[in-house]
Amino acid sequence: MAIAFALASAVFLAYGSQRQGSAVQAQTGGLSLRGSGLVRLLANPRWVVGTLLMGLGMALNIAALANAPLMIVQPLGAIALVITTVVNARDQDLKLNRVTVFSIGLCMFGSTLFVLMALLITNPASEGSTAQELTTCLLLAVVLVIFGSLAVTFRGRLNAFVYIVGAGVLFGFVAVLSRLLFTHLFVGGGVNLLAVPVYIYVAIAAAGGLGIWFVQSAYANGPPDLVIAGLTVIDPMVGIAIGITILGEARANPPALVVIAMAIAAVSAVVGVVMLSRYHPDVINRRAEKRHAKSATAKRSEI
Repeated sequence: MAIAFALASAVFLAYGSQRQGSAVQAQTGGLSLRGSGLVRLLANPRWVVGTLLMGLGMALNIAALANAPLMIVQPLGAIALVITTVVNARDQDLKLNRVTVFSIGLCMFGSTLFVLMALLITNPASEGSTAQELTTCLLLAVVLVIFGSLAVTFRGRLNAFVYIVGAGVLFGFVAVLSRLLFTHLFVGGGVNLLAVPVYIYVAIAAAGGLGIWFVQSAYANGPPDLVIAGLTVIDPMVGIAIGITILGEARANPPALVVIAMAIAAVSAVVGVVMLSRYHPDVINRRAEKRHAKSATAKRSEI
């Protein structure tokens, strides 16, 4: 059942991302997304359908994690990156180059290896203390200031890679904070909303809100493959890293080979995302269109 949930989640995330991406691209025409544009997307049927599909995909992923270990679910979730790439290529009539195929393979290899190695050193019985929770929220505050400042200062000039890294990091925090929320929520065997510290609610809302903005901005500046790369590659790695380094979920004295393998996996996955953001056919076409537009503008100004 968990495998079926995970596979179905990958399909819904892939098609939802493609629908959202094409709707945002049509809305912005390749320009930066603005607040008014995000409001208009709410009336776009294609974007709404994409949002519903992605929401269903996330719900199925949670259901899969509730019935099977991360070791099984996460590698299957990475299939969404492959599906999204194929669906988007067909929709946009793009021919995938070898670098793109290699980049996707590198992303899947890195994310899967990272998760598998993390499972070897993770202590599932560990419970975060209040001090550790506050440290996580303070770190999130720093991340929010950094990415929020980038979004405001370089509005319209950030590339898709920055947006998707920001989204991946922010949703990684959302995943960790959601786990902490449920820990408090079901304490004592019942459901008690008042048992959850207010700062966790605030942190989830802040990280989720900016993360959604970054995802939609990434759609406006790059292919939907990048969004899925952020959600299935960067997001889980950030969540696991926070759990190990801040919440004390790592076992004492982890094997050096496992730590080295995790470092190699993380670098491989990030390099795959970087390559995808630079050499994807959609990205290459957009760069060519921008150069052509600049050249045409320069010629008109000379005349």
